[in-house]
Amino acid sequence: MTTVRTITGKAKLAGVMGWPIGHSRSPRLHGWWLQHYGIDGAYVPLAVAPERAEQAIRALPALGFRGCNVTVPLKEIAFRTVDRLDDTARRMGAVNTIVVAEDGALEGGNTDGFGFLENLRAEQPDWTAERGPAVVVGAGGAARAVVVALLDAGAPEVRLINRTRTRAEELAADLAAVGVTGAVTVVDWVSRETALDGVALLVNTTTQGMAGQPALDLSLRALPVSALVNDIVYVPLETPLLAEAGARGNPVAGGIGMLLHQARPGFKAWFGVEPQVTAELTRFVLEG
Repeated sequence: MTTVRTITGKAKLAGVMGWPIGHSRSPRLHGWWLQHYGIDGAYVPLAVAPERAEQAIRALPALGFRGCNVTVPLKEIAFRTVDRLDDTARRMGAVNTIVVAEDGALEGGNTDGFGFLENLRAEQPDWTAERGPAVVVGAGGAARAVVVALLDAGAPEVRLINRTRTRAEELAADLAAVGVTGAVTVVDWVSRETALDGVALLVNTTTQGMAGQPALDLSLRALPVSALVNDIVYVPLETPLLAEAGARGNPVAGGIGMLLHQARPGFKAWFGVEPQVTAELTRFVLEG
Protein backbone atom coordinates (compact mmCIF):
# COMPACT_ATOMS: atom_id res chain seq x y z
CA MET A 1 0.00 0.00 0.00
CA THR A 2 1.33 3.41 -0.97
CA THR A 3 1.68 5.94 1.84
CA VAL A 4 0.43 9.37 0.76
CA ARG A 5 1.64 12.31 2.81
CA THR A 6 -1.04 14.94 3.31
CA ILE A 7 -1.35 18.20 5.20
CA THR A 8 -4.32 19.57 7.12
CA GLY A 9 -5.91 22.95 7.55
CA LYS A 10 -3.65 23.43 10.56
CA ALA A 11 -0.46 22.93 8.55
CA LYS A 12 2.49 25.17 9.36
CA LEU A 13 3.52 27.11 6.24
CA ALA A 14 6.87 28.44 5.06
CA GLY A 15 8.68 28.77 1.74
CA VAL A 16 11.48 30.31 -0.26
CA MET A 17 11.09 33.57 -2.17
CA GLY A 18 13.26 34.47 -5.15
CA TRP A 19 13.30 35.33 -8.87
CA PRO A 20 13.59 32.91 -10.56
CA ILE A 21 13.02 30.15 -8.02
CA GLY A 22 12.67 26.94 -10.02
CA HIS A 23 16.34 26.02 -9.49
CA SER A 24 16.12 26.20 -5.70
CA ARG A 25 16.78 22.98 -3.78
CA SER A 26 15.32 24.42 -0.58
CA PRO A 27 11.80 22.95 -1.11
CA ARG A 28 13.36 19.51 -1.56
CA LEU A 29 15.53 20.02 1.54
CA HIS A 30 12.76 21.26 3.83
CA GLY A 31 10.29 18.78 2.35
CA TRP A 32 12.60 15.92 3.35
CA TRP A 33 12.81 17.23 6.91
CA LEU A 34 9.04 17.70 7.14
CA GLN A 35 8.43 14.11 6.12
CA HIS A 36 11.30 12.73 8.20
CA TYR A 37 10.04 14.39 11.38
CA GLY A 38 6.35 13.75 10.63
CA ILE A 39 5.42 17.44 10.71
CA ASP A 40 2.07 18.72 9.44
CA GLY A 41 3.49 21.47 7.29
CA ALA A 42 4.52 22.65 3.83
CA TYR A 43 7.48 24.55 2.40
CA VAL A 44 6.77 26.01 -1.02
CA PRO A 45 8.63 27.89 -3.78
CA LEU A 46 7.50 31.50 -4.15
CA ALA A 47 8.45 33.08 -7.48
CA VAL A 48 8.33 36.82 -6.80
CA ALA A 49 9.66 39.51 -9.13
CA PRO A 50 11.76 42.20 -7.42
CA GLU A 51 9.15 44.91 -8.02
CA ARG A 52 6.57 42.84 -6.12
CA ALA A 53 8.90 41.58 -3.37
CA GLU A 54 8.03 44.13 -0.68
CA GLN A 55 4.31 43.50 -1.23
CA ALA A 56 4.83 39.73 -1.07
CA ILE A 57 6.95 39.87 2.08
CA ARG A 58 4.39 42.11 3.79
CA ALA A 59 1.67 39.61 2.90
CA LEU A 60 3.28 36.68 4.76
CA PRO A 61 1.39 37.20 8.06
CA ALA A 62 -1.95 37.69 6.30
CA LEU A 63 -1.46 34.43 4.38
CA GLY A 64 -0.71 32.50 7.54
CA PHE A 65 2.96 31.89 6.77
CA ARG A 66 5.32 31.44 9.68
CA GLY A 67 8.07 32.93 7.54
CA CYS A 68 10.25 32.21 4.55
CA ASN A 69 13.73 32.05 3.16
CA VAL A 70 14.80 34.75 0.72
CA THR A 71 17.28 34.16 -2.08
CA VAL A 72 18.71 36.19 -4.96
CA PRO A 73 17.91 38.83 -5.99
CA LEU A 74 15.63 39.69 -3.07
CA LYS A 75 17.89 39.56 0.00
CA GLU A 76 18.58 43.30 0.06
CA ILE A 77 14.90 44.11 -0.54
CA ALA A 78 13.98 41.89 2.42
CA PHE A 79 16.59 43.72 4.49
CA ARG A 80 14.78 47.00 3.83
CA THR A 81 11.28 45.57 4.27
CA VAL A 82 11.25 43.61 7.55
CA ASP A 83 10.23 45.26 10.82
CA ARG A 84 13.14 44.03 12.91
CA LEU A 85 16.68 42.92 12.04
CA ASP A 86 18.94 40.75 14.13
CA ASP A 87 22.53 41.90 14.56
CA THR A 88 23.93 39.41 12.05
CA ALA A 89 21.58 40.49 9.28
CA ARG A 90 22.25 44.15 10.03
CA ARG A 91 25.99 43.70 9.61
CA MET A 92 25.64 41.50 6.54
CA GLY A 93 23.29 43.98 4.86
CA ALA A 94 20.97 41.22 3.66
CA VAL A 95 18.21 38.95 4.96
CA ASN A 96 17.87 35.31 3.96
CA THR A 97 15.48 34.16 6.72
CA ILE A 98 12.22 35.84 7.77
CA VAL A 99 10.21 34.77 10.81
CA VAL A 100 6.70 36.05 11.49
CA ALA A 101 6.70 36.89 15.21
CA GLU A 102 3.80 36.32 17.61
CA ASP A 103 2.80 39.97 17.24
CA GLY A 104 2.78 39.68 13.43
CA ALA A 105 6.03 41.60 12.97
CA LEU A 106 8.52 40.44 10.36
CA GLU A 107 11.88 39.51 11.88
CA GLY A 108 14.84 39.31 9.51
CA GLY A 109 17.96 37.23 10.04
CA ASN A 110 20.86 35.94 8.00
CA THR A 111 22.02 32.35 8.45
CA ASP A 112 24.53 32.18 5.58
CA GLY A 113 27.50 32.72 7.90
CA PHE A 114 26.15 30.12 10.32
CA GLY A 115 25.80 27.62 7.48
CA PHE A 116 29.33 28.37 6.25
CA LEU A 117 30.94 27.79 9.65
CA GLU A 118 28.84 24.73 10.49
CA ASN A 119 29.80 23.16 7.17
CA LEU A 120 33.52 23.64 7.82
CA ARG A 121 33.20 22.24 11.33
CA ALA A 122 31.27 19.23 10.08
CA GLU A 123 33.74 18.50 7.28
CA GLN A 124 36.89 19.23 9.29
CA PRO A 125 36.13 19.00 13.04
CA ASP A 126 39.66 20.07 14.03
CA TRP A 127 39.45 23.35 12.10
CA THR A 128 39.11 26.63 14.01
CA ALA A 129 39.01 30.17 12.66
CA GLU A 130 41.64 31.26 15.18
CA ARG A 131 44.23 29.01 13.56
CA GLY A 132 45.48 31.69 11.17
CA PRO A 133 44.71 34.17 8.38
CA ALA A 134 42.04 33.37 5.81
CA VAL A 135 41.87 34.26 2.13
CA VAL A 136 38.42 34.93 0.69
CA VAL A 137 38.07 35.19 -3.09
CA GLY A 138 35.14 37.30 -4.29
CA ALA A 139 33.36 40.42 -3.10
CA GLY A 140 29.65 39.69 -3.45
CA GLY A 141 26.97 38.84 -0.92
CA ALA A 142 28.40 35.40 -0.19
CA ALA A 143 31.84 36.89 0.44
CA ARG A 144 30.34 39.37 2.88
CA ALA A 145 28.66 36.60 4.85
CA VAL A 146 31.86 34.56 4.93
CA VAL A 147 34.06 37.48 6.03
CA VAL A 148 31.68 38.47 8.85
CA ALA A 149 31.42 34.85 10.03
CA LEU A 150 35.19 34.36 10.03
CA LEU A 151 35.90 37.57 11.95
CA ASP A 152 33.17 36.77 14.47
CA ALA A 153 34.68 33.30 14.92
CA GLY A 154 38.10 34.76 15.70
CA ALA A 155 40.04 34.76 12.43
CA PRO A 156 43.08 37.03 13.03
CA GLU A 157 42.98 38.40 9.47
CA VAL A 158 40.91 38.05 6.31
CA ARG A 159 42.67 38.75 3.02
CA LEU A 160 40.04 39.76 0.50
CA ILE A 161 40.80 39.18 -3.18
CA ASN A 162 38.61 40.19 -6.09
CA ARG A 163 39.34 40.62 -9.77
CA THR A 164 37.98 44.18 -9.47
CA ARG A 165 39.80 45.71 -6.50
CA THR A 166 37.30 48.55 -6.01
CA ARG A 167 34.50 46.06 -5.19
CA ALA A 168 36.65 44.48 -2.50
CA GLU A 169 37.51 47.91 -1.10
CA GLU A 170 33.84 48.87 -1.02
CA LEU A 171 32.99 45.66 0.84
CA ALA A 172 35.73 46.22 3.41
CA ALA A 173 34.65 49.83 3.95
CA ASP A 174 31.00 48.86 4.25
CA LEU A 175 31.78 46.22 6.88
CA ALA A 176 33.77 48.73 8.90
CA ALA A 177 30.89 51.22 8.66
CA VAL A 178 28.42 48.78 10.23
CA GLY A 179 30.72 47.88 13.11
CA VAL A 180 32.35 44.67 11.89
CA THR A 181 35.65 44.53 13.74
CA GLY A 182 38.77 42.67 12.70
CA ALA A 183 41.54 42.91 10.14
CA VAL A 184 40.35 42.90 6.53
CA THR A 185 43.18 43.34 4.02
CA VAL A 186 42.32 43.99 0.38
CA VAL A 187 44.80 42.32 -1.98
CA ASP A 188 45.35 43.15 -5.66
CA TRP A 189 44.33 40.41 -8.08
CA VAL A 190 47.89 40.28 -9.46
CA SER A 191 49.13 39.47 -5.96
CA ARG A 192 46.59 36.71 -5.33
CA GLU A 193 49.15 33.89 -5.30
CA THR A 194 51.49 35.48 -2.75
CA ALA A 195 48.48 36.28 -0.53
CA LEU A 196 48.15 32.53 0.12
CA ASP A 197 51.45 32.40 1.98
CA GLY A 198 50.95 31.41 5.62
CA VAL A 199 47.15 31.20 5.56
CA ALA A 200 45.06 28.58 7.34
CA LEU A 201 41.96 28.79 5.12
CA LEU A 202 41.13 29.54 1.49
CA VAL A 203 37.51 30.13 0.46
CA ASN A 204 36.17 30.63 -3.05
CA THR A 205 32.87 32.56 -2.99
CA THR A 206 32.72 33.23 -6.73
CA THR A 207 30.94 31.17 -9.39
CA GLN A 208 34.29 30.19 -10.94
CA GLY A 209 34.48 26.41 -10.98
CA MET A 210 30.72 25.97 -11.20
CA ALA A 211 29.43 23.70 -13.96
CA GLY A 212 29.62 25.68 -17.20
CA GLN A 213 32.05 28.23 -15.76
CA PRO A 214 35.86 28.35 -16.09
CA ALA A 215 37.95 27.15 -13.16
CA LEU A 216 39.14 29.66 -10.58
CA ASP A 217 42.32 31.27 -11.91
CA LEU A 218 44.46 30.82 -8.81
CA SER A 219 47.69 28.88 -8.38
CA LEU A 220 48.03 27.09 -5.04
CA ARG A 221 51.82 26.92 -5.06
CA ALA A 222 52.20 29.28 -2.09
CA LEU A 223 49.38 27.73 -0.06
CA PRO A 224 50.48 25.73 3.00
CA VAL A 225 49.50 22.07 2.69
CA SER A 226 47.91 22.35 6.13
CA ALA A 227 45.43 25.03 4.97
CA LEU A 228 41.76 24.09 4.64
CA VAL A 229 40.31 24.79 1.18
CA ASN A 230 36.58 25.45 0.80
CA ASP A 231 34.53 26.14 -2.32
CA ILE A 232 30.94 27.28 -1.73
CA VAL A 233 30.06 25.99 -5.23
CA TYR A 234 28.37 22.58 -5.03
CA VAL A 235 27.63 21.83 -8.69
CA PRO A 236 29.87 19.96 -9.27
CA LEU A 237 30.53 18.61 -5.77
CA GLU A 238 34.26 18.55 -6.49
CA THR A 239 35.28 21.73 -8.27
CA PRO A 240 38.66 22.06 -10.00
CA LEU A 241 39.87 24.05 -6.96
CA LEU A 242 38.93 21.26 -4.54
CA ALA A 243 40.39 18.60 -6.82
CA GLU A 244 43.72 20.43 -7.05
CA ALA A 245 43.80 21.11 -3.30
CA GLY A 246 42.98 17.51 -2.41
CA ALA A 247 45.61 16.18 -4.82
CA ARG A 248 48.33 18.21 -3.12
CA GLY A 249 47.25 17.05 0.34
CA ASN A 250 45.16 19.96 1.63
CA PRO A 251 42.07 19.21 3.71
CA VAL A 252 38.97 20.27 1.74
CA ALA A 253 35.30 21.11 2.35
CA GLY A 254 32.69 21.24 -0.40
CA GLY A 255 29.82 23.67 -0.73
CA ILE A 256 26.64 21.61 -0.34
CA GLY A 257 26.91 21.60 3.45
CA MET A 258 26.63 25.38 3.60
CA LEU A 259 23.23 25.17 1.88
CA LEU A 260 22.05 22.44 4.23
CA HIS A 261 23.27 23.95 7.49
CA GLN A 262 22.05 27.49 6.76
CA ALA A 263 18.52 26.05 6.55
CA ARG A 264 18.52 24.67 10.09
CA PRO A 265 17.68 27.85 12.09
CA GLY A 266 14.73 28.75 9.86
CA PHE A 267 13.27 25.25 9.98
CA LYS A 268 13.47 25.25 13.77
CA ALA A 269 11.80 28.68 14.00
CA TRP A 270 8.93 27.77 11.62
CA PHE A 271 8.31 24.13 12.46
CA GLY A 272 9.58 23.77 16.03
CA VAL A 273 12.12 21.00 15.45
CA GLU A 274 15.94 21.24 15.38
CA PRO A 275 16.73 19.37 12.13
CA GLN A 276 19.87 17.35 11.52
CA VAL A 277 22.08 17.27 8.43
CA THR A 278 22.76 13.65 7.50
CA ALA A 279 24.32 11.74 4.63
CA GLU A 280 20.86 10.52 3.60
CA LEU A 281 19.55 14.09 3.43
CA THR A 282 22.57 15.23 1.45
CA ARG A 283 22.12 12.47 -1.14
CA PHE A 284 18.41 13.26 -1.46
CA VAL A 285 18.99 16.99 -2.02
CA LEU A 286 21.72 16.36 -4.58
CA GLU A 287 19.51 13.98 -6.54
CA GLY A 288 16.91 16.69 -7.12
